[in-house]
Amino acid sequence: MYGAHPGDGSFASNCLLARRLAERGVRFIQLYHRDWDHHSGVKANIALKAEEVDRATAALITDLKQRGMLEETLVIWGGEFGRTPMSQGGDGRDRRIEGFSFLVAGGMKAGISYGTTDELGYAAEENPVSVDDFHATMLHLLGVDHQRLAVKFQGLDVRLTGISGDVVRDIVA
Repeated sequence: MYGAHPGDGSFASNCLLARRLAERGVRFIQLYHRDWDHHSGVKANIALKAEEVDRATAALITDLKQRGMLEETLVIWGGEFGRTPMSQGGDGRDRRIEGFSFLVAGGMKAGISYGTTDELGYAAEENPVSVDDFHATMLHLLGVDHQRLAVKFQGLDVRLTGISGDVVRDIVA
């Protein structure tokens, strides 16, 4: 179901490993796809990368749901910034910090799409969610009050959400 082959070190194998770790009570698991960032060659590379990621991610979510674990597991799939559908130079895609997407499963309302960007993917237009709002929502789903969680940094109490961040209640189940 995952498309994994024993010992291949693939994203698919890591998704299967993540499910097994979750079954054994590991509370936080982070996976990386080491070759997702396309600065060039999008047309030649995106189909292969999407196949690697989509199949394994769908299998992980399906597996968690079938085992009754998705109710207590938060799956977040995303990157550190958005991408436009075009590039100003070459055959890659430009970075955009004003519009980005995440796939979220577990803890959120199922089957919804929340927010939109403009037609070129430059900026969020409808229901924008800031990084701090997303972090506040994620921490809320993990049972953590983002306004009370602080760490010492250079003598100051610093929150992960800075001085802002609101839980996006419209997407919380």
